[in-house]
Amino acid sequence: MNLIEQIKTQAKKNLKPIALPEGHEERVIQAAVKMRDEKIAQPILIGHPTDIEKIAGKKNLSLKGITILHPAQYPDIKKFNQTYYELRKHKGMTPEKASETMLNPLYFGAMLVREGKAAGAVAGSINTTGDVLRAAIQIIGMMPNVKVVSSCFLMVLPKGEILTFADCAVIPDPDPEQLASIAISAANTHRRLVGNEPKIAMLSFSTKGSAEHPMVDKVVQATQLIKKIDSTLLVDGELQFDAAYVPEVGKRKAPNSPIAGQANVFIFPDLDAANIGYKMVQRLVGAEAIGPIIQGLAKPYNDLSRGCSVDDIVNVAAICSILSNSF
Repeated sequence: MNLIEQIKTQAKKNLKPIALPEGHEERVIQAAVKMRDEKIAQPILIGHPTDIEKIAGKKNLSLKGITILHPAQYPDIKKFNQTYYELRKHKGMTPEKASETMLNPLYFGAMLVREGKAAGAVAGSINTTGDVLRAAIQIIGMMPNVKVVSSCFLMVLPKGEILTFADCAVIPDPDPEQLASIAISAANTHRRLVGNEPKIAMLSFSTKGSAEHPMVDKVVQATQLIKKIDSTLLVDGELQFDAAYVPEVGKRKAPNSPIAGQANVFIFPDLDAANIGYKMVQRLVGAEAIGPIIQGLAKPYNDLSRGCSVDDIVNVAAICSILSNSF
């Protein structure tokens, strides 16, 4: 059983309501039907019921048992409007603008998650990552000890080993505080989805002072911050990849490290290195790259590629369901 199948199996054990803000998108409707039929989640399609039913009818899809919510007709919409206004009034939000914004399915979906009406939300099939994350950050907010929203990929190697790489998709040049947040978020994601204890390597071109450079200093500072924020995490840096991953090299280059040679969570110093790194592993050794998985939010709101398939949407919903268990 591969990792995605394991995640789906786990999701089936405790069906969670997952909001789908892009309810008028054909792939999303098909994905909702598949989630219902395979008992992976309890899908909530957001949009006008008549329009959604018309699209489903063209594909001969039954929406029986699937919840459809239209923001303008939602019983608690006034409460949602007021909550959003209170959240954003320090930014110049007005009650009128709040009411208008809450009719946007991305924001309405985020409020469902915030208010516990949904365990998580999945969007991005027709909306940009920026629009999805903006709604999530404004309404759901950040998890404790985390300053930024970031992403990770689960890298499933041909031999079955599962590694977590971060941040491969969101933050171009994180500062030490952001890098520490990325590591804490990635550790949580790894623990929830892979199921084993995260051992975090803060990657660099230097290992334990073998080189001096401001880029190395950033990684060292981030490592120190992580230890201050959460002393229970197994983390070390700065480490070169071989010292972090290969036991023999780890013993030689970093003999006193708690994770050298056995790391399973790899935090890259910037987006250049991370994006190149995951794609090299994917293409050169045939690893399966699952992601990007959005992390750092107080509750899960996951992004999709606009080129996503129906199965992609179902898979991300299953991931979203499992991640919701940590909140």
